[in-house]
Amino acid sequence: MTTAPDSDTIDKLVSLSMLHQARRLAENYGGKGRMWQNPYADSRPRAASAIAPVWFTAYPPSVITRPGESVLGTLGDPRLWSALASMGVRAIHTGPTKQAGGYKDGRYTPTIDGNFDRTGFATDPAFGATEEFQAISRIAAAHNAVVIDDVIPAHTGKGPDFRLAEMNHSGYPGLYHMVEVPEEEWPVLPDVPEGRDAVNLSPAIVDHLKERGLIVGQLQRVIFFEPGVKETDWSVTGPVTGVDGKVRRWVYLHYFKEGQPSLNWLDPSFAAQQMIIGDALHSIDQMGARGLRLDANGFLGVERRTEGPAWSEGHPLSVTGNALLAGMIRKAGGFSFQELNLTVDDIATMSKGGADLSYDFITRPAYHHAILTGDTEFLRMMLRMVHDFGIDPASLIHALQNHDELTTELVHFWTLHADDIYTFAGQTWQGRTLRMHLRDEIRERLTGTNAPYNLPFVTNGIACTTASVITAALGISDLDEIGDEDIERIKKVHLLLVMYNAFQPGVFALSGWDLVGALPLEPAQVQDLMSDGDTRWIERGAYDLTGQAPDQEFSPDGIPRARSLYGSICEQLEQPDSFASQLKRLLAVRESYGLAASHQTHIPDVSAPGLLVMVHVLPNGRGTQVTALNFSGEALEEVVLLTEVQPGPVVDMVAETIVGDLHEDGALTIKLSPYEGLSLRIVSTLPSL
Repeated sequence: MTTAPDSDTIDKLVSLSMLHQARRLAENYGGKGRMWQNPYADSRPRAASAIAPVWFTAYPPSVITRPGESVLGTLGDPRLWSALASMGVRAIHTGPTKQAGGYKDGRYTPTIDGNFDRTGFATDPAFGATEEFQAISRIAAAHNAVVIDDVIPAHTGKGPDFRLAEMNHSGYPGLYHMVEVPEEEWPVLPDVPEGRDAVNLSPAIVDHLKERGLIVGQLQRVIFFEPGVKETDWSVTGPVTGVDGKVRRWVYLHYFKEGQPSLNWLDPSFAAQQMIIGDALHSIDQMGARGLRLDANGFLGVERRTEGPAWSEGHPLSVTGNALLAGMIRKAGGFSFQELNLTVDDIATMSKGGADLSYDFITRPAYHHAILTGDTEFLRMMLRMVHDFGIDPASLIHALQNHDELTTELVHFWTLHADDIYTFAGQTWQGRTLRMHLRDEIRERLTGTNAPYNLPFVTNGIACTTASVITAALGISDLDEIGDEDIERIKKVHLLLVMYNAFQPGVFALSGWDLVGALPLEPAQVQDLMSDGDTRWIERGAYDLTGQAPDQEFSPDGIPRARSLYGSICEQLEQPDSFASQLKRLLAVRESYGLAASHQTHIPDVSAPGLLVMVHVLPNGRGTQVTALNFSGEALEEVVLLTEVQPGPVVDMVAETIVGDLHEDGALTIKLSPYEGLSLRIVSTLPSL
């Protein structure tokens, strides 16, 4: 006989559960006029980017603090905000800071994925106190900025909610895509090793359980695929005693890691919707956030198909779920963005009524390909594809480094468009073949003997920093050999990538790693963190933004300090030629002319392989802006035809000088040194005297 969990244990778990907290919070909104004051049906990308056109994206585990100071206290430091505001930063995306990890045997366990495995609404004590997060929103407001928090609608960690689901308590199993396995099927299930509470299932077992009518089967692709570690998106628990005393084993879905069970967005209990919307409103109304990232929001629908893998990407339920969540955020006066690495079709579809902004996974791998190869053809293809699918470039977040790997999944060409025909490099390619060619080309230049300091991440990504992408592009194979001249070259390419991302419509985002010029850590420094094969930890080295903790070699989370090529931003801002000072000048130009609110009209054809030209109409009748960038190590000169642009003086917007005229034939001569960028304004009407 087994013994059911006692009532005190169950009551404690319920009180700690996110579902319980969300239901209590929901009681504050009924019958209140406040929730009917804002438009919510349609996404509002330009309104969102107007609120916050430039973002600093923090990664809390990597923030170095002064002794005795918390991470959130450091992110609310007035000196930091003075520096960020002077550079033109109008938002801080803190990254997830709420309780995360797991809950087992009466205690919380650490996060397994940088706090993307949420278990509660309270602030994670590892980062500080709730009051300190709220203080960040106040000091941000004092500097004309806002705070952006996170909500994770696709999954949770194995916290109290999951433990209650395993115990078959009330409606908690309805939160997750989990299925009780009949005892007669247990012999086909693997044993769970000592010290673990679940084990990944092989494809053969997943197929068997599908045939038995228990689960939907294998999905379209296995994210984080790793032989012997994660071969499918399904794991099975060990025996768990339920509230009724019955022992059960559960099979559960997890798109990502084993400790991130997927939520079920179409269960009769509608528990997932209650919990996630409660989390979002808590961030806005209790924590002071103005915006929210919807993380992994493309994976809310999964459905069995008669033949082949389950329908798990581009599912209509994801569109519906996102419309509900994003609409609620707009009703509450906030905005949202999605970090959605799917096909361009899916990004476009889920943006209609869903998140206001989308992370630019469309051109991000393409601009990395351009800097690594010195050829912008693929980048021009993807920039044009944005328009082909009806996406406004102003709805995109154009970013430098973030906490994740540099993805080379190129999902658009992998799944829905695998059989489509594309023209590239003078040849015709099937989508799947083009994807493999581009992926291999990026990987060859960015890893291995060319750049051994960067590491592959599973099968379709590369762990690296922006600086180490640039060192690979410059042919630097040994980071220890970097000298002062190399740093100047790296800085120049880094500023070129700033111009690509910032000198087009939409949001520009950069990380703490970018601001200090961080290099990857040595694998040996984070060996423990990489034990599950997650090589991304080499790119997440700790950084000290203000230089107030020079003797601290680790972040409070235990991450070693990364080598910084540029130094703290406070030091940099005292040096006119530093990365931060030049960044500040570029962003001042962007803000002065309202480039974030411009309209992209043309991506011209060019002859020079390294040349990229983007044409934009500036707001308020300020003329036409041309971003011209040289992604190669060779100087170039080319005449570009801008036949749709009214003639007039051509102004270098950064140097504030007239450099010529655009005549009736629309011919614009562009001269660029290696890795140089220009921002030109064509003034169609001179002021009358």
